[in-house]
Amino acid sequence: MQAAFETSTFIKEYFQENRDYFQEQLLSEAVNVRDKIEEILLIGNIDLLNNAQKLVVYVMDQSDKDVRAFAKQEGIAWATHSLTLTFKLEWVQAIRRTLWKLLNKFVDEQDLEYDASDFFTLEKQINDQLDQFLNTFFICYSDYKDQLLEHQKQLVENLSVPIIPITSDMCILPLIGVLDDHRARIIEEKVFTAIDELHIETLIIDLSGIAEMDGAVIDQFLKMIDGTTMMGCKPVITGLRPEIVRHMVSLGITFEDRAITSGTLQAAVKRYTSLDK
Repeated sequence: MQAAFETSTFIKEYFQENRDYFQEQLLSEAVNVRDKIEEILLIGNIDLLNNAQKLVVYVMDQSDKDVRAFAKQEGIAWATHSLTLTFKLEWVQAIRRTLWKLLNKFVDEQDLEYDASDFFTLEKQINDQLDQFLNTFFICYSDYKDQLLEHQKQLVENLSVPIIPITSDMCILPLIGVLDDHRARIIEEKVFTAIDELHIETLIIDLSGIAEMDGAVIDQFLKMIDGTTMMGCKPVITGLRPEIVRHMVSLGITFEDRAITSGTLQAAVKRYTSLDK
C-alpha cells in the first residue's frame, strides 16, 4: 500500500474519476453546510464544492505551500464577507471524513495489502495537511478581521471628529453624541494634528450636539483648548447647552481667558468670516 500511496499520480487519477462520488459523500457528511452552498456562493463568490476538490488535490500532493496559500486566500474571503466560522469548520471536517472514505474505497478496489505502519504514516500525512489548512485559515481570518475592525474604528473616529475647513485658515469642529474620556483624547489628537497640517488660525468648536460632559471630560476638553492656544490657533466655543453650563458653574470651571464663546455656530461663522474680508 505504501508504494501505491506514494505514487500520488494514481491517487489523483482515481480522485478525478470519482469526483461525483466524492461530492455526493461530502454533501451527505456536511448536513448543515449543504443548504448554505448557494448562499455562500452568492454572498462571497466562494464555490465550496470546487474549493473542496482543490484542497483534496493539494493534500494528496503533500504541497505545504499550496495548502497554506489556499488557506490564506480562503481566510481573507471568509473574513471579508463575515461568513460563519462554524460552517467552515464543519465543511473541512466533512472533507476530511469524505477523503478517508474515498481512500478506503480506493484500497478496497485495488485489493491492496497494508500494515499498521503504512496506515499511520498515511493518516499523519493527510491529517497534518488538513490541520495546517485549518490553522492557517483561522489565523489569517482573525488577522484580516482585526485589520477590518481597526480600519472601521479609524473611520468612525475620523467621522466623529469632522474638522471642516471654512476658509484657508479657519475650520469648524461640530461635535455630537456622547463625549467621554476616550473620545475626548481622540478629539485632542485629531485637533492638534489638523492645526499643524492645515495651519488653522481659528477653530470654531460647536458643542450644541453634546448634552452632557462630566468633570473628567471637561478637564480634558480644557487641556485641549489650552493646547490649541499654545499652537497659535484661536479657539471659539459655540452652542454650550444649559445643562453643561450649570455643571461647569457648579464645579467652578469656566472658559474665561481660555476661549471666546458664542451663542450659535451661525453667529460665530458670520463674525469670523466677515473679519477676514
